[in-house]
Amino acid sequence: MKRGEGSLRRLLLLFFLRANSESTERNSLPLVHPLASFPTDYRQLSLDKCTVPDLAALFPRFKRLVALVLAVAFVSLLMVSLQAAGSAHADDTAGISGAPSNGTGTDARSRFSYQLAPGQHIDDAYQVKNTGTVPQTMKVFATDAYNTDDGSYGLLDTDATPTDAGNWITFAGGAKQLSIPLDPGASQIVPFSLDVPADASPGDHAAGIVISVLTPDGQVLVDRRVATRLYARVEGALQAALTISSISASYDSQFNPFDGAATVTYTIRNNGNVALSANTVVGVNTYFGIGAAGQVRGEVAEMLPGSTRTVSVTVPGVAQLGYLNPYISLAPTVDPDALNPGQLTTVNRDTILIAMPWWLVIILVIAAIVFLITRIRRRRDEKNALAWAAYTEAEARRKAAEDLVGSGAASGDSPGRTR
Repeated sequence: MKRGEGSLRRLLLLFFLRANSESTERNSLPLVHPLASFPTDYRQLSLDKCTVPDLAALFPRFKRLVALVLAVAFVSLLMVSLQAAGSAHADDTAGISGAPSNGTGTDARSRFSYQLAPGQHIDDAYQVKNTGTVPQTMKVFATDAYNTDDGSYGLLDTDATPTDAGNWITFAGGAKQLSIPLDPGASQIVPFSLDVPADASPGDHAAGIVISVLTPDGQVLVDRRVATRLYARVEGALQAALTISSISASYDSQFNPFDGAATVTYTIRNNGNVALSANTVVGVNTYFGIGAAGQVRGEVAEMLPGSTRTVSVTVPGVAQLGYLNPYISLAPTVDPDALNPGQLTTVNRDTILIAMPWWLVIILVIAAIVFLITRIRRRRDEKNALAWAAYTEAEARRKAAEDLVGSGAASGDSPGRTR
């Protein structure tokens, strides 16, 4: 017998004997394997007085247990490897960027802004850069702009055909779009031209130069895009005009009659031909033009010519005063990077809102009830007082008459009276 195998068997015997001794003390079944034999006094244990079967006989399921442990370890290692591979794949990014260029690199412009005459031609440049960690093929093109429902600056879909300023832009060789492969960190200057039609209408024509990259995301391809705004202002009669086409208001009462809220909803329309933003002041007045609450100031994002936007503003802390006069003051502005269109006019609109002062109505009703009750009681008390006065007077007369009759009878019966 080898030394290592003998030590292992001795340890196994000691373990089973200890377990058997403890289980016997607890009046439980012995934990010793039935195939093992050993002396009753385990303190005199020796390998000559006991026998231990092979591991396979001692543990019939030992092989299965080992196989299961190995399988679990293998699966765990496999999952760790997959996670490491997935983490490495997630670290790969597909970043893209674009910016106006002076022909050698980017410049200080945040957008393209031109003031052009009908039929004019102009050349400019755009820098495209792969800011990711994987090679990418970038599709560069120009398209028309519009305002989304939330007022953002939106651009037509990649496959849509532009009909305004986006159609005026061409790239090298008159191409409407380019396909540019770039390695990670690489960039390229893209020259382009803008040709204004001879019959272009005066005012702002909005577009954008777009970089589009198709990136796989599971079973689908995601069109990732970045863009830079482009404004082409055609010379002619400029009209910078924001108008408030409608205004309405509603009142939200609270348990506290002095803590209600008025919601003012108004619709703005850019009736001019210049892209404009605006600063707004919304408030609520009451009798004699007295302010019923604090003013709420806000901003309206840039609106392109012909666009419409509906805005709702809630003015808190409006008491139930009955007559309310919500108002909106709108001051048009232009983007700091945009061309100045000239003088801008502030627009004001207001409406009338009735906030029933229920607290006052309740007070008046209570006061009226108290007044009526007091008046009824007063009349009843007056009536009772008159009745009591009449009663006491009648009683006094009755007693006086009785006293008179009694006194007369007494004088007639008295002796010595002569007539």
